[in-house]
Amino acid sequence: MHYKWSKSILKARVLTIIVLSLVIFILLLLADHPQLVERYYSEGLYPVICRVLHPVFNLFPFSFGDLLYIAIIGYLIYAAIQLVRLLFKKEFKRAGVFLLGIVIGVQLTIVLFYLFWGMNYFRLSAGQRLNLRDTNYTTAHLEAVTCMLIDSANACRTRISTADLKQSNSAIYHTAVNAVSKLAADSVDFRTYSPNVKSSLLTPLLNYIGTSGYYNPFTTEAQLNYQMPYFTRPVVACHEMSHQMGYGAEDEANFAGFLAGIGSKDRLLRYSAYQLAVNECMHALRYRDTALNNELKKHISPVVRNDFKAERVYWLSYRNNVGVLSSIFYDDFLKANNQPHGLDTYNQMVLLLMAWYGR
Repeated sequence: MHYKWSKSILKARVLTIIVLSLVIFILLLLADHPQLVERYYSEGLYPVICRVLHPVFNLFPFSFGDLLYIAIIGYLIYAAIQLVRLLFKKEFKRAGVFLLGIVIGVQLTIVLFYLFWGMNYFRLSAGQRLNLRDTNYTTAHLEAVTCMLIDSANACRTRISTADLKQSNSAIYHTAVNAVSKLAADSVDFRTYSPNVKSSLLTPLLNYIGTSGYYNPFTTEAQLNYQMPYFTRPVVACHEMSHQMGYGAEDEANFAGFLAGIGSKDRLLRYSAYQLAVNECMHALRYRDTALNNELKKHISPVVRNDFKAERVYWLSYRNNVGVLSSIFYDDFLKANNQPHGLDTYNQMVLLLMAWYGR
């Protein structure tokens, strides 16, 4: 009886693996058809998912997604121990059936990832949707835009008061939600549904892997590293909520977060957005003209430079081998999901900025 039970379970799991493999194959085939993804997923199914899941998970004052990840990690540790135990006892058939169950779990995770949010990686690019497809810009144009952004960052920094610097995370999140909602109301290209952002329970870990925040595609929650420098939190909150809008690529989320930030009347959020843009443009300029980059650095006010230094020192204080390994993993993850530049995709925001200011 036990043998028959094991054999029937084995057949069922093998069949399930075959079916799920086919589903994943079909989903990935759509990566080459962005128009279909845009029409039927990003503008069809995904808004329905948002309308259902966002209000539900907004009911939790804590990050449900963090708890989900902790539970999954706990189960994987348990599964590894169980598998080793079965192999040690030479119960190879049971070990095989158990391993197939783990494979099914991984496949279901992949399917849910793409169905709940991940297909947004394969939609039409923001450049196409926003008519910002000019990917060529001159160094002179980059210099002009960078100078303008530096002036804006300097001016915004002088207006920040002591009260602005003492804002609680709750206040920062509230301001970011209002900014994202305003951007959504002003343009259908930035539609959002009950946006929200939460402090991540995993913040101590995020520090060591060099992460300022993350978006949970299974619960549609935007999480923030609540310990990083205060002047980076507001725009990162907008960035993570931009993923809720369906902006999958990191450069696009950066750009949407920037637009939300500069459209806000909150002084700290506006400064946070301009500081992000200055950092990205200076990074791009350094690759094109090091001498010009060094010259423009002189135009950045001392207090803004100190903010950049404080942010750099903060992340360096947590830098370790875990962070390096996680960066390699995430770089590969981005490349596998229609972002061939990997981690450098974050810096591709400059292309959108140049096209935006060149309209």
